[in-house]
Amino acid sequence: MKEFRHFLLACLLVSGCAEVHEPAVKATSEPPKAQVAPAPAPVPAPEVLPDIDLTQDLLYEILLSEFAAQRGHMALALESSMDLAQKTRDPRLARRAAQLAMQSGDMEKSVEAVGLWHELDPDSEMATRMLSSLLLRGGKFEEARPYLVDVLKGSGEDVGMTFLQLYPLTAPQQDRAGALKLMRELAEPYPKVSEAHWVVAELARAAGDEVLALNEAREAHKLKPAWNAPVLLEAELLNKTAPEQSLALMREYLSDYPAASEVRLQYARELLAQKEFKSARDEFQYLARENPGNVELAFAVALISLQLNDFPEAEAELKNTLVRNGGTQDDVAYFLGQLYEAKEDREKALEYYSKVNAGEYRYAAELRIVYILSRENKLDEARQTLHQAAMDYPAKQGELLVIEAQLLRDAKQPGAAIEVLKQGMVKLPDDPELLYEAAMQADQLGRYDESEKWLRHLIKVRPDYAHAYNALGYGFLERKVRIPEATELVEKALKLAPNDYAIMDSVGWAYYLGGKLNESVAMLRKAFAGTNDPEIAAHLGEALWASGNKDEAEAIWNESLKAHPESEPLKAVMKRYIP
Repeated sequence: MKEFRHFLLACLLVSGCAEVHEPAVKATSEPPKAQVAPAPAPVPAPEVLPDIDLTQDLLYEILLSEFAAQRGHMALALESSMDLAQKTRDPRLARRAAQLAMQSGDMEKSVEAVGLWHELDPDSEMATRMLSSLLLRGGKFEEARPYLVDVLKGSGEDVGMTFLQLYPLTAPQQDRAGALKLMRELAEPYPKVSEAHWVVAELARAAGDEVLALNEAREAHKLKPAWNAPVLLEAELLNKTAPEQSLALMREYLSDYPAASEVRLQYARELLAQKEFKSARDEFQYLARENPGNVELAFAVALISLQLNDFPEAEAELKNTLVRNGGTQDDVAYFLGQLYEAKEDREKALEYYSKVNAGEYRYAAELRIVYILSRENKLDEARQTLHQAAMDYPAKQGELLVIEAQLLRDAKQPGAAIEVLKQGMVKLPDDPELLYEAAMQADQLGRYDESEKWLRHLIKVRPDYAHAYNALGYGFLERKVRIPEATELVEKALKLAPNDYAIMDSVGWAYYLGGKLNESVAMLRKAFAGTNDPEIAAHLGEALWASGNKDEAEAIWNESLKAHPESEPLKAVMKRYIP
């Protein structure tokens, strides 16, 4: 009925759903002068709408959905809206359901709602884009593929920008090989689109195929010579195996595009890494001239000058830059303190840090004074400085108490360190850092009940504090007590921090002590692959030895000991197994 169609349109306009915005996706790298612009709007085809009577029940359900949405009852609004769209088969109501589903944040319902919208209005470019985006975010590559093909075909001259918009949707996917395979297939019909080659190159690098990554980056550069993203990627890849070629590539690019500051910065850093200090300083000076307000660049020039034993130049460069850009005397004093500290002239560094009486660097300067005094074995003076800082910065009290306790611990005064933390917790009973530090120091002193008490309180006030669970569980593992509970604790920690290698080590060690050798070896391998930590090497070797892989265990121990000859845990485990 005509009046029903008019009523629906009115409802949609009043509810604000006449505009459904696709989530913005920002490209990580863009061609020079390119602007993110929407694809040219196609001439809309006449809508084919169902002819449905506006019954009382239908009217009630429409109003119920809209009132529920306005009052924040999103689950009810979405359920009612989806029911309406399915009953009426009206694409406008499907679009409204899609909007509500996206607002709810429920991925499955969003895919269902947007899928219905696309089904009822297959010519809608927005519905196609949103559905492909949702499926891609969910890692459903095969389902997303046909919609992505349509999106790319409909992009016209903006197809390169569409590829850039697809990159941040594919890059985070855990199935890196699958993401690469999908993007290679999507890019195949566009051999002359530089952005397509760059996206494939980035995904290839993430998937570990650096040969493909290098070839694709070079093709992207050839197709669009002025664009810096392929050059940066190619230079980074070359730097691993052919650093001179990497430098030559950037040098040639900068001769044609001298204003490309991102490439120049990478070029300067690589020169510095290869100890070409004079050339590196030239590049940093160029960047500093082009960015006169950037103190960090001036400081980089000063540090390189210091490396070149050109201290007058270092000091002059820093002072001139700071003064030229409105830096205060406090700023100058702070950075000169850093300069003298880098030169290992502690007396001069203290002199300049002490001159920082105000401004954004005052707190940092006081911490540097504390650090230098502690290095000079002037513990009382360092603590006095911390006490003054606590009065000046009340919001930093917890952090400063932790630093004081660490100074006392390093000075072989663990009892005094615990007392400082306990006194601090009288004023700040729920401070996470105080609780954690106190627990760690109590554990080292063998005061396990106190350590457990503080860690459990920390878990209570901060249930998302992964390292509290890990510390409590690992303490049990170290003492070989309450192994099942310890395993649950470290597994909980890993759920909260799935990429933390120290926690992976704890979980692997828990599995070892629990007799799960295969799971232990797998987890410890993952931890050791992420960081060449000698304690993880000790644990992995022990698990391998127990599994019968004695040669591999011994090889891992020996290799780790070469890199960390001072590691006592590693020496101890090797002594037990290789007398």
